[in-house]
Amino acid sequence: MNSPTTQPPSPASARRCRELIEAAHGLGVPRDYGRVRGLRRVREPKHLEFIGLDTQGREQFLAPRAARAWARMREAAARDGVELQIVSAFRSIEYQLGILRRKLESGQTIEQILRVSAAPGYSEHHSGRALDITAPGFRALEEDFERSPACAWLSANAQRFGFHLSYPRGNPHGIAYEPWHFCWHGKH
Repeated sequence: MNSPTTQPPSPASARRCRELIEAAHGLGVPRDYGRVRGLRRVREPKHLEFIGLDTQGREQFLAPRAARAWARMREAAARDGVELQIVSAFRSIEYQLGILRRKLESGQTIEQILRVSAAPGYSEHHSGRALDITAPGFRALEEDFERSPACAWLSANAQRFGFHLSYPRGNPHGIAYEPWHFCWHGKH
């Protein structure tokens, strides 16, 4: 599935990951964040596969088994007349730290940010198994995605391919409802 001109991102070393998480603490992420939110630190995968371009034309990657499951799920949706589009897939801890910094620089508080984004080191995107998905005619990363045929299709079918909605309403992690965020948990 790798494109001949596409090089997957290299995973950060364990030491570099610790440094990035420490930098996030320096920006205000509480040291007990994972325990309080019921989230574990997430390791970056050793290997990633190209899965296509996102809605902005950027190359996206997933861990190999998740990539194959995504391809099967996307093809099944297409056979049912539903187009699933990638908003984002693998995000490194370093990239997540950049998101945190940009949001802080825009004036958001750490509390506001952590309601809508997992802290660096704790995002499922780091695993190479998570996807943010949208559909034609719907703005990316907006709750109105839940009214799309794509969301209805995912609700009925994603589990057959090993994908699960990570952040339903009232989830125990204190992260806002994200009807677009699915993570592959395997076995399919």
